[in-house]
Amino acid sequence: MENLDKLNFIYEFKFSNGEKKTITVALDRATLNVIRDEAHKPNDWALLENFKCPHCPLNPEENKYCPVALNLSEVIYNFQDEVSFEEIEVYATTPQRQVVKKTSLQAGVSSLLGILMVSSGCPIMAKLKPMLYFHLPFSNLEETQIRALSMYLLSQYVKYKKGGEPDWEMTGLIKIYEEIQILNKNVSKKIVDLEHKDASINSLIILNNFADYVTFTLDEKMLDEIDFFVKYFGKID
Repeated sequence: MENLDKLNFIYEFKFSNGEKKTITVALDRATLNVIRDEAHKPNDWALLENFKCPHCPLNPEENKYCPVALNLSEVIYNFQDEVSFEEIEVYATTPQRQVVKKTSLQAGVSSLLGILMVSSGCPIMAKLKPMLYFHLPFSNLEETQIRALSMYLLSQYVKYKKGGEPDWEMTGLIKIYEEIQILNKNVSKKIVDLEHKDASINSLIILNNFADYVTFTLDEKMLDEIDFFVKYFGKID
């Protein structure tokens, strides 16, 4: 029977030597925040004072750890002895479907981190929480663009119908991804620094993730691409 209080995402990694690793990410359905494993003891490098982004709004006195770093530490712990480019099978099970893919370990982990970062409690990443309901494992760039644009425009339409001022130019969406870009650069640097200090940290396992987020520049080229995708709904004039 489905647990109506949780959203469960299960990633099973099957290695060529027969080894299996399964990571279950449970989200509180009401808040879309990750339900943390209290048995996992975070490393000191995950302290907010060590990992804080330049535009982070969190107060270190009220938040001991960086939410993103906490989730990264669990992934690093689970895959610290693995080879980044090893070809594996990943079984990704969401509340709606199961997707099976033969891919590299780092690509499989990257898909998992898309959930972990957004649900971590980081106020910058939290702006993408609506995407969690429709998480699509291993989505490519075009799929991610269309999902983000569609969700954002739908939210603006609902805002308009309720009497608010919609952002049809999508400047808010561009700002969201600009802030995420800053976060990505900071986290990438921190992880590389950690690898230099601790040989057990395999940065390649997770760094692939930070190149995958979409950077929105709504120029003519992108509008032409969108025009192609939506033509069957009524071509944009």
